[in-house]
Amino acid sequence: MGNTAKMSARERIEALVDANSFVEIGSMVTKRNTDFNMQEKAVPADGVITGYGVIDSNLVYVYSQDVTAMNGSIGEMNARKIVSLYEMALKAGAPVVELIDCAGIRVQEAMDALAGFGEIYKAKVKAAGVVPQISAILGSCGGGVAIATRLSDITLIDSENGRLFVNSPNAIDGNRIEKTDSAAAGFQAEAGNVDFVCENETAVLKQIRDLVEILPANAAANADIEPEDDLNRVLTGFDAYAKDGRVALSKIADDDTFIELKADYGTEMIVGVMRLAGVTVGAVANSSEGVLSTAGCKKAEQFVYFCDSFGLPVITLTNAKTYASDLAEEKTIAQAVADMIYAYASADVPKINVITGEAYGSAYVAMNSKHVSADIVFAITSAKVGVMDAKVAAQIMCEDDLPEAKDSKSAVEKKAKEFDALQNGADAAARRGYVDNVIEGESIRKHLIYALQMFGMR
Repeated sequence: MGNTAKMSARERIEALVDANSFVEIGSMVTKRNTDFNMQEKAVPADGVITGYGVIDSNLVYVYSQDVTAMNGSIGEMNARKIVSLYEMALKAGAPVVELIDCAGIRVQEAMDALAGFGEIYKAKVKAAGVVPQISAILGSCGGGVAIATRLSDITLIDSENGRLFVNSPNAIDGNRIEKTDSAAAGFQAEAGNVDFVCENETAVLKQIRDLVEILPANAAANADIEPEDDLNRVLTGFDAYAKDGRVALSKIADDDTFIELKADYGTEMIVGVMRLAGVTVGAVANSSEGVLSTAGCKKAEQFVYFCDSFGLPVITLTNAKTYASDLAEEKTIAQAVADMIYAYASADVPKINVITGEAYGSAYVAMNSKHVSADIVFAITSAKVGVMDAKVAAQIMCEDDLPEAKDSKSAVEKKAKEFDALQNGADAAARRGYVDNVIEGESIRKHLIYALQMFGMR
C-alpha cells in the first residue's frame, strides 16, 4: 500500500462529479444480518455510497466503497444497493462509475454475501454494451471483486494504493510478495487486466472525467461535439512517423489528443479513442515493429467489440509484416488472429483502414483489410501491400525458376524490382480494387474525416 493519505469514499465522489451535483440514493440502507452479533455493529450506508451526478453536463451513476465501514466489504444489502444503481443507470441510459476500495466478501453474511456477488455480476452483464462501465481501483480489489472489474469496459488503477488480485501474492504457491507483487498496478497492467495506470487517485478521477466526456452515454447515443481543430489540417512530415501507430494517431486526432488503452499490454498493438472533426472514434494501429502478437490481437479484438457495442467507427492504421515467433506464441497466435478477424468482420460500425507501412501476407489480411471487413481502404504513397517482402519473394522465385541464379545478387535484385512494381506497391493494390485510394501521408487526417462524413458521421 502507498503512504499517501487517501480520500474518503464521499470525497472521491465529490472530486469526480461537478460541484454540488451528486444526489445520494439509499443512504439509510444498512445490513439485516444479526449473526455473530452483527446487530451491535454500525455500518453506515452498508459500506457503499451510491447515487448519481453530472460530469461536464453528462449524467453518471456512481458508487464508492467506504473502507471505514467494515472495510467496504460486500454483503447482502451492499450488493443490493449496487444492483439497484445499475438498474437505474440502464433506464436512464447513463454510464456507471465504480470507485473500488474493498476488502472483498463480508464473511459474516456468508451465503447472502455470495448471492450478492452473483447479482452484481448479472447486473454488469445486462449492462454490457448498453451503457459504459468504468471501474477505478483506488484501494484493495481482491477475489470476487477483482472478477467484477473484468466485466467492466474500462478499468483504471491508482499505482500508489491500488491492489488488484484474485489470489493474494503470498497465497500463490512458490511466490512471496517480496518476489513478485502480482497485485501491483504494473503487474496487472502488463497482464492486460487494467486499461490505465495513474500515479494517484486524483489522476484516476481526472482520467475518468476525460473518458466520460469522450465516450457516448449509451449504445444509442453519440458524443459528438463541435470541432475546434482545423478539418483540413495537413500533417507535414507524416511519412517519417507513419509506421509508429501511437505517434501517428496522436497527430491525426483533434487537438493531438489520443487516449490510449492498455498501453502496457500487447504493446505491438495500439488501441484507444480520439475525436476526428468532433466525432468520437475507436482507433487500432500496429507499432513500428509491424508484428502481430497473441496479446496484441486479443487487445484489438476486445476493443473492436467495445467500439461495435457503442457505435464507434473503427479506424485502423496497418503496418503488419509478420507474426511474433517463438514456442509460446506458436501455441496461441493462430486463435488470437482468428478471433481478431472475427471481431472486425462481424462489427457493423463503419470501418476505415489506412495502410501506413508494410502490409504483407495474412497478417495484413487480418488487420481490417478490404478482403475481410473494411468498408474503405486508403494507402499512403510509400506503403507496401503484398504477399511478402519483395526481396524474399525474389529469392524464392529465383530458386524455383532459375536455380543456378539463386545466388546471383543481380538476378535477385532484378526480380525484386520487378516484383515490387507488379505486386507490392500501393498502386498495384489499388489497380486490383483492394485499396480505394492512394493518398499523400500528409493528407491522411482530412481523408479520414471525409470518409466519416460519407458514412453520415456529422
